[in-house]
Amino acid sequence: MPVAAGPAGLPGWPGEGPDAALAAYRGTLDLIGPEWPRPAAGDDPAEFFATRFRAGPAQTGRLTGYFEPEIDASPVRTGRFRYPLHAPPPGLPASRPWLSRAEIDASAALDGLELAWLDDPLEAFLVHVQGAARLRFPDGRVLRLGHAAKNGHPYRSIGAELVRRGAVTAPEMSLAAIRAWCAAHPGEVAALLQTNPSYIFFAPRAVDPTCGPLGAMGRPVTEDVTLAVDPAHLPLGAPVWIGPGVRGVAPGLRIAQDTGSAIRGAGRADLFCGTGGAAGARAGALNAPVTLWPLRPTGAA
Repeated sequence: MPVAAGPAGLPGWPGEGPDAALAAYRGTLDLIGPEWPRPAAGDDPAEFFATRFRAGPAQTGRLTGYFEPEIDASPVRTGRFRYPLHAPPPGLPASRPWLSRAEIDASAALDGLELAWLDDPLEAFLVHVQGAARLRFPDGRVLRLGHAAKNGHPYRSIGAELVRRGAVTAPEMSLAAIRAWCAAHPGEVAALLQTNPSYIFFAPRAVDPTCGPLGAMGRPVTEDVTLAVDPAHLPLGAPVWIGPGVRGVAPGLRIAQDTGSAIRGAGRADLFCGTGGAAGARAGALNAPVTLWPLRPTGAA
């Protein structure tokens, strides 16, 4: 596909305005190379992106959504709160897989490493999938957890597993459909979750409560702006154009600032939808074909 002369020629440009994208771009600019343009104070966002960047070859793929759950929890195990989120174990190997999810569930390998306890196994699992959460304790305290490490096993989608079994059709698959199936089959939930051998470990995060959780670049992600991408196909910190045609997603610039275990390949992206229940509903419903146009610095190879 030919390279566009500049982003102003992209379908839908400039969308709803690139102001939020420029603010997010500034937030991780110090973490990327000097070839990436540096905005000056007072630069017009649309003009900055239109004159300092060109559109790279389009990447066609799929756009999904992720969010930061906000969940009731307990700092100790109780009759209600029985499903833990863990800190990394000492000596967790970096170069080979550790215990799988099923092996962890069947062992005492993580005893004493519990950071908090949730009241639903699926919700605990979804915190693993999202990589972050805000936990509300009964005394009013809020604990924010973020991704700290993983066990090295590949991520496998429980939604895809339910489709494979014929329990849910592919067009009907969503987070709501997964929740409905689990509510109807409580005795089968643990086995379903164990089909994903990947296991995430967490650490407390002191992040401004008005900001999103920390992403892979170590900076807060931005609602409706930050994309999780595969860095092998899209450099972290880069602006990305999403054109019209994705239901529930306005055309506009986004910034590639995060990664995810399930986000692999060119054109594959995950949009951060915010914090809490409404954000979760939106993220769970977002699963659509998409064309992404990465922006490259003018003059870059």
